[in-house]
Amino acid sequence: MNSPAIAGQEPREAPPRRLRWGFHLLLVAAYPLVVGLVGWQRSRLHGPALRHGPRGLLAVCGLELLIFGMVFGLAWLASRASRQSLLLPWRGGYGMIALSVGYSLALRLAVALAAVVAAMLLLALRLVSVPSLQRFVLANRPDVQALVDVSALRQNPLYFWLTITLVSFVVAGLREELWRSGFLAGMGALWPRRFGSCGGQLAAAALAAVVFGLGHLAQGTLAVLPTALLGFGLGAIMVLHRSIWPAVLAHGFFDATTFLVLALVPGLADQVPRFR
Repeated sequence: MNSPAIAGQEPREAPPRRLRWGFHLLLVAAYPLVVGLVGWQRSRLHGPALRHGPRGLLAVCGLELLIFGMVFGLAWLASRASRQSLLLPWRGGYGMIALSVGYSLALRLAVALAAVVAAMLLLALRLVSVPSLQRFVLANRPDVQALVDVSALRQNPLYFWLTITLVSFVVAGLREELWRSGFLAGMGALWPRRFGSCGGQLAAAALAAVVFGLGHLAQGTLAVLPTALLGFGLGAIMVLHRSIWPAVLAHGFFDATTFLVLALVPGLADQVPRFR
């Protein structure tokens, strides 16, 4: 006869199942950190991650999707996560597409506002001076050139369209939000009392955002916090709608508009970050 669970404790789960979910979460959590480190090393030696020309871009996209598919596939084979636990069902009808456009704009405004508020607080508390803050921003701004070939983005129509479709909505949007849903599923399965409720899933989304942000450390110090904020916003959208698809679309629109700005407005390559 099974003994009742003690209040305040996690419900006991069969060790093999917890072990399988632990392996799932370990693989998922390690993925952005390892990819970020490898990407940093590669960019120092070989230039932009999204290589010069459409053929190189397609090769990189295919490789990234293959590696993610293998890692996520191994995680799924271990846990056998259901479609519901991975938030895969589409909810909300076609109106969700328009709502996702609004989410992408709101996320961009929220990240910009957070940066302004942080700068104002640092200045108001006299922790930094205006010149030192300017020097810090210039020295640590996100390295867009390490991610995308801006000249090809402006001069090659096929490269441009591939970045605002395939890269933005599949390589970035679908891949990264599927990663996020896998992280949330793992946290909820291993610690259902803490991370199984809506509030708990938001807390798990915050932890996922930290991991997501640290995976972008190689792009510069200033890439980490905005990327983490964006990741939390996308995670919150996912939890709110109980589906990854609003977050996938919002992420895709966010990146696509950033590529569009880089292509149309000269001089922004060293100033505008892309979060992926």
